Amino acid sequence: MEYSKIYIERIRQLCRERRIAINKLAAMSDVKQSTLDNIVRGLTKNPRVKTLHKIAIAFNMTLSEFLDFNELNDYSFEDDVEE
Repeated sequence: MEYSKIYIERIRQLCRERRIAINKLAAMSDVKQSTLDNIVRGLTKNPRVKTLHKIAIAFNMTLSEFLDFNELNDYSFEDDVEE
């Protein structure tokens, strides 16, 4: 799986589990709706840590908790092929 798709799926999964729409997440996290839309659509491949931190806080998580999940932990940059 492509690196950016891993954290996109993490955001979507947490939204589903907590029944939060993306536009509500934008308001909760103080991240611009357009920025969050670009992340979730895969247009922004490398969001800033500050942005991910704000999203994590909106989910009532630390950034470490937000980024601590199997798909990301198992990702190998050695297998990543730049196009």
